[in-house]
Amino acid sequence: MSELYIRVAEDENEEPMEIPSEDDGTVLLSSVAAQFPGACGLRYRNPESQCMRGVRLVEGVLHAPESDWGNLVYVVNYPKDNKRKMEEIDAASAVKVKRGYQKTSDLIVLGLPWKTTEQDLKEYFTTFGEVIMVQIKRDANTGNSKGFGFVRFTEYETQVKVISQRHMIDGRWCDCKLPNSKAFPDEPMRSRKIFVGRCTEDMTPDELRQYFMQYGEVTDVFIPKPFRAFAFVTFADDQVAQALCGEDLIIKGVSVHISNAEPKHNNINQLFRTLPGGSASLAAMFYRSQYHV
Repeated sequence: MSELYIRVAEDENEEPMEIPSEDDGTVLLSSVAAQFPGACGLRYRNPESQCMRGVRLVEGVLHAPESDWGNLVYVVNYPKDNKRKMEEIDAASAVKVKRGYQKTSDLIVLGLPWKTTEQDLKEYFTTFGEVIMVQIKRDANTGNSKGFGFVRFTEYETQVKVISQRHMIDGRWCDCKLPNSKAFPDEPMRSRKIFVGRCTEDMTPDELRQYFMQYGEVTDVFIPKPFRAFAFVTFADDQVAQALCGEDLIIKGVSVHISNAEPKHNNINQLFRTLPGGSASLAAMFYRSQYHV
């Protein structure tokens, strides 16, 4: 049997993508979800009644209506209580931000030059829209900038536009993001530390400290010995740490991945099960790094 493809789109008005079927003519839901993350089924418009019909789904397998997929365009179903998250927001996709959420939030501005003042920050962001508040975080003792700050806009559309691009401020590229440090309001100390994965053996603590200082004050850098291809970096401010989580950064020409360091996670052994060296030893090392024991 020759390979058959069916046409699937996220919306009736969008250009469809071809999804391969199985040898028996069915289509796996996993094949659909691979192209449309979060998909839970398919539907199509009946040519006769013009009503939408659902495609039969049995144990993860989608069955063709009347045993023939035809030339119809099938539309993806998503769970109503599980709206898709945008992993990346760019100028073309910014309009797809969650429906119904129109309230502006404080945005964290990362990578600010030390010389940038609040007036500089306000003048720059005013070019996008009305600014309610700007603040640069400073060291309580020296008064020097920590390399990051916050901005808030009046209009939600302005906020979307700002976070959809990078910003050249005082000759330096900066990023604006929604800080998510409130995800763990009862454990503020935990969220100050990040896990840096895919490190190489030639990276030193001083080099990591120097790199991450562009985002904010770094209070500690820990690289386990023997080398295990990861490190921990602790910031003075939890919002900086949380804003970096999920990012892929380039350090010494190597792409490292940043994630949360959670020493009290109940499934810490499972977290390290797939890494080299065995889960027990790595989990123990993780705890030692958190508490320096």
